[in-house]
Amino acid sequence: MSVTLSKVNASAATLTKNRTTDSVVPASGMCVTCVDGCIGMCEIGKSAYRGHEVIYPQPFGMVTTAAEKSYPVDYSHFNIMGTAVGAHGIEADSDKAIFPAVNLEVTFGHDNGIKYRCPWFIPGIGSTNIAKNNWEGLAIGSALAGTGLTIGENVVGMDPEAVMKNGRVVDTADLKTRVRLYKDHQRDGYGAIVVQANIEDTRLGVQEYAIEKLGVECVELKWGQGAKDIGGEVKIRDLAKAQVLHKLGYVVLPDPTDPHVIKAFERGAFKEFERHSRVGMVTEESFAERVDQLRRAGAKYVFLKTGAYRPADLARAVVFSSRYKIDLLTVDGAGGGTGMSPWRMMNEWGVPPVHLHSLLHQYGKRLADKGQYVPAFAVAGGFSFEDQIFKGLAMGAPFVKLVGMARAPIAAAMVGKTIGRTMDDNQIPVYIERFGNSKDEIFVTAAHLRHELGDGAFEKVPTGALGLYTYYERLAQGLRQLMAGSRKFAMEYISRDDIAALTQEAAKVSGISYVLELDQGKVDRIFGN
Repeated sequence: MSVTLSKVNASAATLTKNRTTDSVVPASGMCVTCVDGCIGMCEIGKSAYRGHEVIYPQPFGMVTTAAEKSYPVDYSHFNIMGTAVGAHGIEADSDKAIFPAVNLEVTFGHDNGIKYRCPWFIPGIGSTNIAKNNWEGLAIGSALAGTGLTIGENVVGMDPEAVMKNGRVVDTADLKTRVRLYKDHQRDGYGAIVVQANIEDTRLGVQEYAIEKLGVECVELKWGQGAKDIGGEVKIRDLAKAQVLHKLGYVVLPDPTDPHVIKAFERGAFKEFERHSRVGMVTEESFAERVDQLRRAGAKYVFLKTGAYRPADLARAVVFSSRYKIDLLTVDGAGGGTGMSPWRMMNEWGVPPVHLHSLLHQYGKRLADKGQYVPAFAVAGGFSFEDQIFKGLAMGAPFVKLVGMARAPIAAAMVGKTIGRTMDDNQIPVYIERFGNSKDEIFVTAAHLRHELGDGAFEKVPTGALGLYTYYERLAQGLRQLMAGSRKFAMEYISRDDIAALTQEAAKVSGISYVLELDQGKVDRIFGN
C-alpha cells in the first residue's frame, strides 16, 4: 500500500492553505479542482505574487519551525523495555532502588572535565530574532539547570555594536552579553557555554575573541544542521544593516548596494533583504588545521556539529573527530530548525533522525572495534520529552552521551516569558490563574529554587528562565522514572537492549531487536531448553 509521507502546497508554516481541504491530490498537493478566479491561498498561488518569500516559514522572527513530513521509521516505532529483576548502578533493594536515586549526571571531554546535571543541552541557536529575544531565559535557565547551551552562528556579524579591526572582531555587545548571562548564573561548575562558528564567524575571528576576551573554554566547528544543507539565514528590514552585512562578506539578496535595488526598497516594492551564509568546503587538511588553531588559541575543548548529510559525510565527521580528538560530536537529523530554513528543504532534504543515528552507532562501533578513540556523541532531531531522550540515548549506547534539543526548550522559555508579561499587565489568563497569580504559585519549581538561590537572587530570575528550568525539572523526573523501570540507575548503564523495535522495518534500520525476538536466549534458559 502506497502512503504519502509529505504534506505539500499548504502549511501553517508558510501561511498557506488549500481551497478544498478534503479533496487534495496527494502528489502535488493541489486542489482536485483548481478554479480560475481563486485568489491563491495555497503555496503555488501565494508564490505567484510573493515569489521567493514563500520559500521560508512565516512570520519570520516570531516562530520556530520543524518539518511536517512523516518518516518511514521514527522514534515512536520503538518502545522502552522494563524489567522486574535486579538493578544496575545501585543495590537491588526495593528501599534503595527508587527512581529519585537515579543519577542523571554526565561527564565527557578528553579529560572528562565537562559535567552536566542532565543528559541534554541546547545546540547552536544563533542570530535569529527568536533566539535573541529569548536568550535571557535560555541562558539563565540552562545555567541554573547545569546543562549546556551553544551560541550559534552569525551572532557577531549581526551585532550592530560589534567593533572590527582589520576584518577581525575586537569587541562585541551581543556575544559578550550572551556569554555573561550564562556564566553569571552557572553553579558548581556544571554545564558549559559553547561558541559555534561557521565560515563567516571564522573569518571574523569570533572564536579566538570568545576564548581570549570572554573566557570561553568550549568552541564548536559547524558542518551544518538537520534543517538544511545551506548556510544560516535571516531577514533584514533595514537597508543600512543589509549594506553592512554585505560589506562583511555575507550573501545578501537582493544586492543592497545596487542603486536600482535601493530605489525599489525605498519605494516599498519589497520590505526585506535575505542574509545567507556560505556553504562549507570540508577537507581533512583544513579541519585539522582549524582544530590546531583553536587549541593554540587556548580552547580547552573543541566540538563538531554536523547535520543530516549523506552517510559518507557522517563517516568523515566520525573519523575526523576520532583522528583529531574532538571532545563532542553532535549529529542532527533531518526535519528540525529554529530559524529561517527553507520550508521545502526542511521537509525533503537529508537523512531522518533514526536512520542517521543508527548509522552513527554503526560508525562509532567500527572505531571502538579497532581500539580507536571514540569521542562523546550527541544526537539531535525533534527530541522534546523524556521518553524520546531515553530512546535516543539507548539507540546510540554506549557512545551517545547527550541529546540536543532546541525547539522544545525555546517553547518552554517563551511560555515562561509570556506568563511573566501577563503577570506584569495583571492579565493572567484563566488557564494559568487557577494555579495562582505570582511566580511562586504558578511555577512549581519556584519554592525549591528560591530556597537554593536565596530571596534576592531568585527575584532576579526572569520568568523565561523559570519556564525552561521547570520544563527541565519535568524531563529529569520523567527520565528517572523510565530509567528506574529499566533498572538503570546511572547514565552509563543505558544500553541498546533497553528499547525494542515495534516493526521489522524499524529493527532492520536500527539494528535494535524486534520486540517478538527480544530476550530469546533468556527465555529459553528460563524454560530450561
